[in-house]
Amino acid sequence: MKIAKNTVVTVHYKLSDAQGNLIEESQEPMVYLHGGYENTLPKIEEALDGKDAGYETTIQVEPEDAFGEYDSDLIKIEPRNRLPEPIEVGMQFEGTPDSTESGNESLIFTVTDIADDKVVLDGNHPLAGMALRFNLNVAEVRAATDEEISHGHVHGAHGHHHDDLEGDEGDQFRSHPIH
Repeated sequence: MKIAKNTVVTVHYKLSDAQGNLIEESQEPMVYLHGGYENTLPKIEEALDGKDAGYETTIQVEPEDAFGEYDSDLIKIEPRNRLPEPIEVGMQFEGTPDSTESGNESLIFTVTDIADDKVVLDGNHPLAGMALRFNLNVAEVRAATDEEISHGHVHGAHGHHHDDLEGDEGDQFRSHPIH
């Protein structure tokens, strides 16, 4: 079966920066609903469209087609006493950017530095501003179920589970692209 709109694609990937330094290698395959459902980057869908299981390719995706350019306006310096203790670099918090032009949508801020009574929070995706190289290997292609199509995502193994109360335990950089 060829990859087309409303097919479920199982793909193993290696993610590297533009210099070839490995960032992440999938432990579990990425399984997504193909056809513009925003379950993966559009450039990945474009590269795989019309291909079969067994297809392998390497593509480079520029920041504007991945996780956006790095935005220094998404850096916040907050008083340490406004955040829970103990606090350490790498912790993440949900919040809104200071600017109102983003529509007050919520972002995940990562603690990047702690100095005395101040904490630096970064609302950029960890891969923002980076050109990314994906090595993709298509393992399986199948027709999506009517339920998957109506929900806009894959169900079952490595997909979305509606009764999963613990949240998704996936590879750390999976995320929706910035528009």
